[in-house]
Amino acid sequence: MGSLPLHPAMVHVPLGLAFVVPFLAAGLAWALWRERLPRRAWAILVALQAVLVAGGLAALQTGEREEGRVEAIVGEAAIGRHEAMAKQFVWAAGVTLVLAVAALFVKASGAARGLTAATALASFVAMALAIRVGHAGGELVYRQGAAAAYVSAAGPSLGTSTLNPAVPRPGHRSADDDD
Repeated sequence: MGSLPLHPAMVHVPLGLAFVVPFLAAGLAWALWRERLPRRAWAILVALQAVLVAGGLAALQTGEREEGRVEAIVGEAAIGRHEAMAKQFVWAAGVTLVLAVAALFVKASGAARGLTAATALASFVAMALAIRVGHAGGELVYRQGAAAAYVSAAGPSLGTSTLNPAVPRPGHRSADDDD
Protein backbone atom coordinates (compact mmCIF):
# COMPACT_ATOMS: atom_id res chain seq x y z
CA MET A 1 0.00 0.00 0.00
CA GLY A 2 2.99 2.28 -0.21
CA SER A 3 2.42 3.89 -3.61
CA LEU A 4 1.09 7.39 -3.83
CA PRO A 5 -2.28 7.83 -5.49
CA LEU A 6 -1.77 9.89 -8.65
CA HIS A 7 -5.38 9.98 -9.81
CA PRO A 8 -6.66 12.37 -7.10
CA ALA A 9 -3.87 14.80 -7.96
CA MET A 10 -4.33 14.51 -11.73
CA VAL A 11 -8.08 15.18 -11.80
CA HIS A 12 -7.77 18.68 -10.43
CA VAL A 13 -6.03 20.08 -13.52
CA PRO A 14 -8.78 19.30 -16.06
CA LEU A 15 -11.59 19.94 -13.60
CA GLY A 16 -10.18 23.32 -12.63
CA LEU A 17 -9.62 24.34 -16.23
CA ALA A 18 -13.13 23.16 -17.12
CA PHE A 19 -14.42 25.97 -14.90
CA VAL A 20 -12.09 28.65 -16.30
CA VAL A 21 -12.19 27.90 -20.03
CA PRO A 22 -15.90 28.57 -20.69
CA PHE A 23 -15.74 32.09 -19.30
CA LEU A 24 -12.47 32.78 -21.08
CA ALA A 25 -13.94 31.41 -24.33
CA ALA A 26 -17.02 33.62 -24.01
CA GLY A 27 -14.90 36.69 -23.20
CA LEU A 28 -12.43 36.08 -26.01
CA ALA A 29 -15.23 35.37 -28.49
CA TRP A 30 -16.91 38.65 -27.55
CA ALA A 31 -13.60 40.55 -27.83
CA LEU A 32 -12.90 39.00 -31.23
CA TRP A 33 -16.40 39.77 -32.51
CA ARG A 34 -15.94 43.39 -31.42
CA GLU A 35 -12.45 43.43 -32.95
CA ARG A 36 -10.90 44.41 -29.63
CA LEU A 37 -8.29 41.66 -29.91
CA PRO A 38 -6.40 40.15 -32.83
CA ARG A 39 -7.54 36.67 -33.91
CA ARG A 40 -4.27 35.16 -32.74
CA ALA A 41 -5.40 35.88 -29.14
CA TRP A 42 -7.66 32.85 -29.55
CA ALA A 43 -4.48 30.74 -29.35
CA ILE A 44 -4.56 31.27 -25.57
CA LEU A 45 -7.83 29.41 -25.43
CA VAL A 46 -6.55 26.66 -27.73
CA ALA A 47 -3.52 26.16 -25.47
CA LEU A 48 -5.60 25.97 -22.29
CA GLN A 49 -8.09 23.61 -23.90
CA ALA A 50 -5.21 21.38 -25.04
CA VAL A 51 -3.92 21.26 -21.44
CA LEU A 52 -7.45 20.43 -20.28
CA VAL A 53 -7.70 17.52 -22.73
CA ALA A 54 -4.20 16.24 -21.90
CA GLY A 55 -4.99 16.47 -18.19
CA GLY A 56 -8.26 14.63 -18.73
CA LEU A 57 -6.49 11.84 -20.58
CA ALA A 58 -3.86 11.61 -17.82
CA ALA A 59 -6.60 11.47 -15.18
CA LEU A 60 -8.33 8.66 -17.11
CA GLN A 61 -5.06 6.74 -17.36
CA THR A 62 -4.21 7.08 -13.67
CA GLY A 63 -7.79 6.22 -12.73
CA GLU A 64 -7.64 3.03 -14.77
CA ARG A 65 -4.28 2.16 -13.19
CA GLU A 66 -5.67 2.60 -9.65
CA GLU A 67 -9.09 1.12 -10.41
CA GLY A 68 -8.45 -2.34 -8.95
CA ARG A 69 -7.27 -0.95 -5.66
CA VAL A 70 -10.38 1.18 -5.14
CA GLU A 71 -12.79 -1.29 -6.72
CA ALA A 72 -12.23 -3.68 -3.81
CA ILE A 73 -13.82 -1.07 -1.53
CA VAL A 74 -16.55 0.65 -3.56
CA GLY A 75 -17.42 -1.99 -6.16
CA GLU A 76 -17.08 -2.31 -9.89
CA ALA A 77 -20.41 -0.68 -10.79
CA ALA A 78 -19.65 2.60 -9.00
CA ILE A 79 -16.19 2.81 -10.55
CA GLY A 80 -17.67 2.00 -13.97
CA ARG A 81 -20.21 4.84 -13.71
CA HIS A 82 -17.50 7.30 -12.69
CA GLU A 83 -15.25 6.14 -15.54
CA ALA A 84 -18.07 6.44 -18.11
CA MET A 85 -18.76 10.01 -16.95
CA ALA A 86 -15.05 10.81 -17.14
CA LYS A 87 -14.86 9.52 -20.70
CA GLN A 88 -17.87 11.66 -21.70
CA PHE A 89 -16.15 14.69 -20.19
CA VAL A 90 -12.88 14.02 -22.02
CA TRP A 91 -14.71 13.48 -25.32
CA ALA A 92 -16.59 16.76 -24.88
CA ALA A 93 -13.32 18.52 -24.05
CA GLY A 94 -11.76 16.99 -27.18
CA VAL A 95 -14.61 18.20 -29.38
CA THR A 96 -14.23 21.64 -27.82
CA LEU A 97 -10.52 21.57 -28.67
CA VAL A 98 -11.25 20.68 -32.30
CA LEU A 99 -13.72 23.58 -32.54
CA ALA A 100 -11.22 25.97 -30.94
CA VAL A 101 -8.44 24.94 -33.33
CA ALA A 102 -10.78 25.31 -36.30
CA ALA A 103 -11.79 28.79 -35.11
CA LEU A 104 -8.12 29.76 -34.91
CA PHE A 105 -7.25 28.64 -38.44
CA VAL A 106 -10.39 29.19 -40.54
CA LYS A 107 -10.00 32.20 -42.83
CA ALA A 108 -13.60 33.37 -43.31
CA SER A 109 -14.56 35.77 -40.53
CA GLY A 110 -18.20 34.64 -40.46
CA ALA A 111 -17.17 31.01 -40.06
CA ALA A 112 -14.63 32.00 -37.41
CA ARG A 113 -17.34 33.83 -35.46
CA GLY A 114 -19.58 30.79 -35.61
CA LEU A 115 -16.75 28.52 -34.50
CA THR A 116 -15.83 30.76 -31.56
CA ALA A 117 -19.48 30.74 -30.48
CA ALA A 118 -19.64 26.94 -30.89
CA THR A 119 -16.42 26.59 -28.89
CA ALA A 120 -17.79 28.70 -26.05
CA LEU A 121 -21.03 26.70 -26.00
CA ALA A 122 -19.16 23.37 -26.13
CA SER A 123 -16.91 24.49 -23.28
CA PHE A 124 -19.98 25.15 -21.10
CA VAL A 125 -21.23 21.64 -21.92
CA ALA A 126 -17.82 20.25 -20.94
CA MET A 127 -18.02 22.25 -17.70
CA ALA A 128 -21.38 20.66 -16.88
CA LEU A 129 -19.90 17.22 -17.54
CA ALA A 130 -16.91 18.12 -15.33
CA ILE A 131 -19.29 18.97 -12.49
CA ARG A 132 -21.00 15.62 -12.94
CA VAL A 133 -17.80 13.54 -13.02
CA GLY A 134 -16.27 15.51 -10.14
CA HIS A 135 -19.38 14.95 -8.05
CA ALA A 136 -19.28 11.23 -8.83
CA GLY A 137 -15.62 11.08 -7.81
CA GLY A 138 -16.39 12.94 -4.61
CA GLU A 139 -19.16 10.47 -3.84
CA LEU A 140 -16.69 7.60 -4.27
CA VAL A 141 -14.20 9.19 -1.91
CA TYR A 142 -16.36 10.83 0.75
CA ARG A 143 -19.48 8.70 0.86
CA GLN A 144 -18.34 5.27 -0.27
CA GLY A 145 -14.89 5.30 1.34
CA ALA A 146 -12.65 5.01 -1.74
CA ALA A 147 -9.88 6.84 0.12
CA ALA A 148 -9.61 3.82 2.41
CA ALA A 149 -7.71 2.11 -0.42
CA TYR A 150 -4.80 4.36 0.51
CA VAL A 151 -5.09 4.06 4.30
CA SER A 152 -2.78 1.66 6.09
CA ALA A 153 -3.57 -0.13 9.33
CA ALA A 154 -1.44 2.49 11.11
CA GLY A 155 -3.70 5.31 9.96
CA PRO A 156 -4.39 7.43 6.90
CA SER A 157 -1.63 8.20 4.46
CA LEU A 158 -1.22 11.73 3.18
CA GLY A 159 -3.62 12.95 5.87
CA THR A 160 -6.70 11.60 4.14
CA SER A 161 -9.89 10.61 5.87
CA THR A 162 -13.41 9.94 4.70
CA LEU A 163 -16.91 10.74 5.82
CA ASN A 164 -17.85 7.10 5.50
CA PRO A 165 -18.78 5.91 9.01
CA ALA A 166 -17.50 2.42 8.15
CA VAL A 167 -13.96 3.80 7.83
CA PRO A 168 -12.44 4.75 11.20
CA ARG A 169 -10.87 8.18 11.51
CA PRO A 170 -7.74 8.79 13.57
CA GLY A 171 -8.55 9.78 17.15
CA HIS A 172 -12.24 8.96 16.65
CA ARG A 173 -13.99 6.71 19.13
CA SER A 174 -17.30 5.17 18.26
CA ALA A 175 -20.20 5.06 20.71
CA ASP A 176 -19.74 1.32 21.24
CA ASP A 177 -16.09 1.58 22.38
CA ASP A 178 -15.93 0.05 25.84
CA ASP A 179 -12.61 1.39 27.06
